[in-house]
Amino acid sequence: MKPCLGRIIIYAKNIEKMRLFYETFFGYKSRQRPGDRMIELNPSSGGAVILLHPMAKSVKPGQVNVKLVFDVKNVEAFKAACLKNGLKFGAIYEADGYSFCNAKDPDKNSIQISSRGFTP
Repeated sequence: MKPCLGRIIIYAKNIEKMRLFYETFFGYKSRQRPGDRMIELNPSSGGAVILLHPMAKSVKPGQVNVKLVFDVKNVEAFKAACLKNGLKFGAIYEADGYSFCNAKDPDKNSIQISSRGFTP
């Protein structure tokens, strides 16, 4: 099974302002899991989920603020398959019943594989 682009992480200085923006203008519905730093914005008419993540204080707005997240059921297996073809992902992390790990594309843009899309 090939992964699909299921989530886009936006690093935000003001998460509440961003939440209101996407809810008001684009019809997204927000959800935040207990203990999660991110706010999940689900589209009302299909499309990719947006995850709003607190931006590090050292990052300036407009500078590396987006990460593409590809949904995979088995992060470890997909990571191993990618390594055979030359793409090296970092450590696998566990969070709230799902796992994820990160890599960079050829232009050094952040990408992630995650099983979050398969958790309730």
